[in-house]
Amino acid sequence: MDSLKKKKTCTNPSCFFCSLEEKDSSLRRVGMEKCFKEMPLTDNKQHVLVLSGLWHMAMTQPDDPEFPSLGIFECMANLIYRGINDRNWLLRGQNIYIPYYAAHVIGSYTMNKVEFAEMAVQSGVIPPLMELLRGKISWVEQRVAVRALGHLASYEKTFEAVAVYEEEVVGLAMTLASTCLDVVYFNFVGVKNMNEKLKYHCDLLTRGIGDSEMEDRKAEEWASQLQCWCLYLLNCFACKQKCLNLICRQDFLTNLCDMWGGLVNHASPAGAGLIRILCYSKYGRKSIAESKQIIDTLCNLSRSSDDWQYMGIDCLLLLLKDHSTRYKVFEVISLFLMDLVELGSLGDRSNIGEAITKLLLLDHKKCKLLFKNHKVEKALQDLWNLKVERRRKEKLMCEEKVEERRVIIGLIKQQANHMFWLGEIEEALEKYSEALDLCPLKFRKERMVLHSNRAQCHLLLRDADSAISDSTRALCLSTPANSHSKSLWRRSQAYDMKGLAKESLMDCIMFINGCVKSGNTKRVKIPYYAARMISKQMDATWLFANAQSKTRISGQVGKEQESDGGDYISVTNINGEQQHGEMMRMMMENKDFVSGRLAATTKVAAIDPLIAATFEVAAVALIIAAMDCCH
Repeated sequence: MDSLKKKKTCTNPSCFFCSLEEKDSSLRRVGMEKCFKEMPLTDNKQHVLVLSGLWHMAMTQPDDPEFPSLGIFECMANLIYRGINDRNWLLRGQNIYIPYYAAHVIGSYTMNKVEFAEMAVQSGVIPPLMELLRGKISWVEQRVAVRALGHLASYEKTFEAVAVYEEEVVGLAMTLASTCLDVVYFNFVGVKNMNEKLKYHCDLLTRGIGDSEMEDRKAEEWASQLQCWCLYLLNCFACKQKCLNLICRQDFLTNLCDMWGGLVNHASPAGAGLIRILCYSKYGRKSIAESKQIIDTLCNLSRSSDDWQYMGIDCLLLLLKDHSTRYKVFEVISLFLMDLVELGSLGDRSNIGEAITKLLLLDHKKCKLLFKNHKVEKALQDLWNLKVERRRKEKLMCEEKVEERRVIIGLIKQQANHMFWLGEIEEALEKYSEALDLCPLKFRKERMVLHSNRAQCHLLLRDADSAISDSTRALCLSTPANSHSKSLWRRSQAYDMKGLAKESLMDCIMFINGCVKSGNTKRVKIPYYAARMISKQMDATWLFANAQSKTRISGQVGKEQESDGGDYISVTNINGEQQHGEMMRMMMENKDFVSGRLAATTKVAAIDPLIAATFEVAAVALIIAAMDCCH
């Protein structure tokens, strides 16, 4: 009855919804094709509703060929052009939403099928998308434009059409990736006066049903997506070794180090993914080898529990394989890779430790002569002893000798534990080292425990680098890799000592994950010290942390305090707690946490970030030492 009533009352001969409800398929196609042709030429309040519906259909059924075959791409391109060129029309009614939806429709229909991408290119979508990418409207439209261009650039058959604008596309994507977080923060998230935020942005972010908290959370997600889609577009060019002279600029490579998909957009490899693509080219490896910050970032990533750890390892191995970069980076990265030589499998990759060992020992005599660094020389000798000499000797050991060693190691470990309890940390450290020297390589679990206990000693002695090294070795020996909870917590503390917030956060997340999975009750309590660490590191790794810092440094905060009664700190605390609650929720989903932890999440979210900021690692280390150092 409703549809009949609508047909009787509708006076528009080109009504999209009437055509959509037409039972006769041929009439339906004719009607919708006419609608797509006339829509950019007419003024109708229903256009926004039609575009919103088309976006929903494109997102849910992106492989349906009906609309692409009826001229939807040309229609969307013309609507974008009209929005850019006719400001009066754009600002009339709700037309401001149309370019956003139009670009989103193009991106959704071209993300899976190359034939749709070819139709889109032939319909002339690239020039209007480029106008949006240039920032002719706002960052919201840039987000969907770069998404659509990324899909078009990902196909061999349509890449060249995007590459017509090669240098401009790459330059814009680089600039946008480097600045978009600041733009979104300064123009949206950091705006305290709700009336100063663009209304159509607020409505797009939450479909018009959200409050300021939800809008800010969604803006954070969109900002992360905008950055990651820019990097995806750059990946398309880097894979074909196009514009590497631009992409490999040192200032941009430095910016890449801070582009982390993180917990908001955890599925994207972000900066690490682009760095790895660059490492597949000789030009890219040369540029990366010259960037100390990138090398440090890759080294820290390789010794982390980040999902993209394997990318860090891959990049370092590619640099070692290339003789033109090997000796530039060997002195630095060898000290990091030494800790990974006993790593077995990582995801679908196997025998990673063996591959690392072969590359490190490839010309170890030459390296020892070339680098006069005592640490490098000692590390190479230790690696040779561990992977060559000890293997050879242990093959000749009889079973009785092996069991005798097991007993001796147990006794030495007991002595070390006793010294630890007495507070004789340095003496305990020496005993754990003695036990490790005697422990056969096949006793992986025993060696894991010894390395982990030695890491605890290093922590108490405030030697963060050695603590990271030993806990990493313990995690390589665990089964599966990176699963030993105590070592994760110890390395998290050590990373915190060094100010490496992201690495500390990821280890702490994995530590909590282990606590949850090992719990026998439905209501799992997260250790308070880990909750405080999470709170502290979430502040430091928040997507807009740098932008917020820039705001404070520039003095804008002072002006806001003066105009708003000086309550900036209290507002920050409130927003911070909301942020932590949402981030913890996504963190638990993204890192494969089991269900039933809402109470624990709320407990973490309620922690005052100012208290967390004063959290002292040494105090916590001393508190838990009595609980779990001695296995």
